Amino acid sequence: MKLINQQRLALLGSTIALLAVGGQSAIAAEKVVLTYGFMSMEIPIEDLTTFAESGETSDDLAALFDLAGQDPVPMRDTLNTPVSVNPTVLDLALNSPPGEWMLDRVSETIHPASGEAGQLALRAALIGASSSDHELTLLEVMQVYPTPEIVVQGDRLVETYSQLYEVLEPLEDLADILGSWEF
Repeated sequence: MKLINQQRLALLGSTIALLAVGGQSAIAAEKVVLTYGFMSMEIPIEDLTTFAESGETSDDLAALFDLAGQDPVPMRDTLNTPVSVNPTVLDLALNSPPGEWMLDRVSETIHPASGEAGQLALRAALIGASSSDHELTLLEVMQVYPTPEIVVQGDRLVETYSQLYEVLEPLEDLADILGSWEF
């Protein structure tokens, strides 16, 4: 019974977090400040979407990849790699000590330009990205990120998303197990 109450409190807390962060802006992220070391450039989210979907880079994005000496293919793959996750189980996991630790680590790579409420915004974006189809991609997380501008450490993004994927992927199995239990 105590576990059920903790789950309800976690769900309530995340709902409040989604409303609080989501309420700050009627729109999701419009631009990403993509950084590679000391270089950074503002990229409209539409340019990242086009790049992820078609492989076509805008002039600014192509220039940034060239200046940073980065191959765009791993970035495109990372933006498009889906992970299946039940949003309710994700919410519970993110409201646990290991989930808070993971949010802290990931929010070092992806965070609001203001530098404030990084974990809260990331939690809202992860849950929001998974809510409609029980899967998320990094592109979807950026598209629903609840601030107008996101800072993304491009040189750490592939590694960070790989770690996030390893944490989130087993949650779908946990959702199946929990779904078979009667409370």
